[in-house]
Parts: sequence; C-alpha cells; structure tokens
Amino acid sequence: MRYLLILLSVAAAATPAEVPAPDWTRAGAELLEHYQALLRIDTSNPPGNETAAAKYLQSVLEREGIGSKLLALEPSRGNLVARLRGNGSKRPILVMGHTDVVGVQREKWTVDPFAALRKDGYVWGRGALDDKDNLASALMLMLLLKRQGVKLDRDVIFVAEAGEEGNTRVGINYLVEQQWSEIDAEYALAEGGGGAVRDGKPRYVTIATTEKIPRGIRLVARGTAGHGSRPRPDNAVVRVAGAVAKVGAWQPPMRLNDVTRAYFERLATISEPEAAFRYNHIGDAQHAAAIERHFAANELLHSSMLRTSISPTIIKAGFRSNVIPSEAEATLDVRALPDEDLDRLHAEVRRVIGDPNVEVIGARTGRPAGAPSRLDTEMFRAIEAAQRRVYPGAITLPTMLAGATDMAQLRAKGVQAYGFGPVTDEKDHDRGGAHGDDEKLSEAALQKLLEFLWQAVVEVAAVP
Repeated sequence: MRYLLILLSVAAAATPAEVPAPDWTRAGAELLEHYQALLRIDTSNPPGNETAAAKYLQSVLEREGIGSKLLALEPSRGNLVARLRGNGSKRPILVMGHTDVVGVQREKWTVDPFAALRKDGYVWGRGALDDKDNLASALMLMLLLKRQGVKLDRDVIFVAEAGEEGNTRVGINYLVEQQWSEIDAEYALAEGGGGAVRDGKPRYVTIATTEKIPRGIRLVARGTAGHGSRPRPDNAVVRVAGAVAKVGAWQPPMRLNDVTRAYFERLATISEPEAAFRYNHIGDAQHAAAIERHFAANELLHSSMLRTSISPTIIKAGFRSNVIPSEAEATLDVRALPDEDLDRLHAEVRRVIGDPNVEVIGARTGRPAGAPSRLDTEMFRAIEAAQRRVYPGAITLPTMLAGATDMAQLRAKGVQAYGFGPVTDEKDHDRGGAHGDDEKLSEAALQKLLEFLWQAVVEVAAVP
C-alpha cells in the first residue's frame, strides 16, 4: 500500500494543471514571427538602444490587452515589465529575458547578422541564442496565458531587461535597486540553461541553479624606465610576463558543491562507462589527478565548473619599441566559485607569483554572490516534470554556470532563480553559438522551448 501511495503521489506531481492546451502549430508560427522581428532590431551593446525592442514588445502586449510599463534610467535603454495578475494566494513568478546583444564583426558572418534569415531549418542572427530566444518565448507565454484564460494563483511577471551584456546599471541593477516592487517574486526563470540532443533524441536539459562570480585581478609590475638598448634586471615587462606565466601554469584545486555534485551524479547515469567512472569519482583522492588532467585536455567546461578559474586575458605595457617602460599590467579573468574566499585567493596568487614587485589587485565590485537556488522547490519539481513531458527520455541536470547572468542579482535578493534555454543538437554546440559568428537556432528547438516554458509556468502558477 505504501508503494501505491508513492506511485500515486509521483503521478499527481507529474500532471499539469487542467488548462486548455494551446495550438502548438499556430503558436509556433507566431513565436517565429516575433522572434524574427526582435532579431531584426539592432540592440548591440554598446550602445544598446534597448527601448526599441521594449516598445515592440509593449505594442504586441497592448494588442492583447496586457498592461505593461517602460521603466528606464536612460531614455534609450528602457526595461519593460508586464504582469498577468493571479488571485494572490502565492507569490509571483518572474520570467525574464534581456533585449541587448553583443556586437558583431560583420565581415566574419556569412549572412546579415540582423536579417533573421531562415535557412536550413535555422534562424540566423545576433541574439538568436542570447537572448532573444528566451525573450520571444516569454512574450508568447504571456499571450498564451491570456488567450487561454488560464486562472492563476500567483502573478506572472514578464521582464525584458536592458544592459545584461555590459552595463547592468541601466537594467537589472536599476530594477532591483529602484523598482523592486515591480519585479519582486518567489521564483524567476531566465537565461542560463539549455540541453543536448544526440541522434535525434533529447539527452539532457540543463537548469542553472547557481553561477560563478566574475571578479577580475590586475597584476601591476613596476621597474625602472630606460633606453631599450640597455637591458635592465628590473624590466617591468619581464616581471609581468613572468607573473602571468606562473599564474597560467597554476589553478586553484577542484572541489564540488551541492549543485555540481548533483550535476555529475546525474550525468553519470546517461554516460558511457569510462566517462561515468570519472563523474562518479571526482572527489576520490586516488583518481582526482587523472580526472583533472582529462578534464583540462578534453572537457574544459567541466574543468571550469569544478574550481575557481583564472585566465590571463590582457597584457598592457610600453609605448615605444626603444623604451623600457616603468610599469606593465596584466588582467586575469577570475570566475570564482560562489563560496570562494577572495582574500585568501588573492594571497594564494601572490604566493604563486612570488615577486614583491608585482602588485595583485583584486576587483571588489560586480555581480553579487548569492546562495544557490534550491532543488527541493515547487518550481524545480515543475521544471523536471516539464522536461519529462516535452523532452521525454532526457534527464534534468542542475548546473553551475561558468559564466554570469543577471540571476545573480535576483538570488542575492532571495529569489529562487533557474536558468533555462533551448535544447539543441550536440553537433551545433561548437559552432554558431552565443556570442559567436553566424549565431543561429533551429526553429524546432525554439518551438520546444516555448512548450517547456509553458508547461513549467502553468504547473506552478495555474489554479489547480
């Protein structure tokens, strides 16, 4: 009897609220239209000009009778906030996408990056994966909830934010610091997830539940200026180059946290035996060194997920070829684990460099650290249920992002935030990706993304 009750409870948890199902063929076609329209609005940051995209979204929502607000710190860099009201018995859910995109080198693209060209089953354009796919899906979610007359027990808030790709001052920081009442929510869904299809079958869906904290380090070496014809033992260029070489040959140790432990344990269940062994033995002292070497050579994402990572990215020194400069500087891109002790990290970098004439200066500002979003919430259970319905045969992988998103500011306010995204063919993961040339997304993956978002939100927001 006890096992029967367990089975019944699992079945109940996997059943979505009884709401009319959308016509997915029609919804997919409309989604594609809005997606292309958003891709054709050049919101390259800088300068951004996100208000143009926000006004497009506002016009679509207004035609459906959905009220919205444009909230802007700067007129050309507006954020849109729209709300469908529930009965107030539960706190709101926030669905967020950013309207700005990174710039392009047009000569590197084989198509016009702002034409939203449909070719070979894909839509090509800057922002196709970052983040106008989520943006268009969130817009369609609002339209479908309204059209289907879904009764809600919590508000559903749609935010189209500016400035994610550069100056968060005009976007999420402004909304959190000055407009919090407009976006305050229990749960948030935003960018940061994805997934993989292999041989036509969904393999896994990644849901970001935490992320690394970007904190740069500057190395400043000082010496005596002089003529290039007279080499000096205190040459600042040599000093900073030596410091960079030492840091580049060293990395902080691997360590798991709750999110990465769950990620690798689940990933092991769908991996080949050799890979599964590695994923299951990351914390074993006997195997750690070999696993670390394998990840560094073959699985760079996993190598980064397991540690605070440090990558030298910029060196600046000198102004003439015949002048030894008195100062040289290098920049290290540091992506810290959420619980990293930065003072201790800086001290360790100084120890590794071992040169008192090289100053180690750590950044103290940036996206805030916050507690990882929990895996035992109603929202995460709804995400897993949505995965089983939309991507059957796959598994859900809670993930720690190596990059950074504006969910960090939400988590710092106590919001349980989860990153989602399209599930794409593994063959596409190394080309045409976010921030890359010829960025693109398959039309089929975009439409499935909308279905997934619908299922997850209805599960937690619709009146049972």
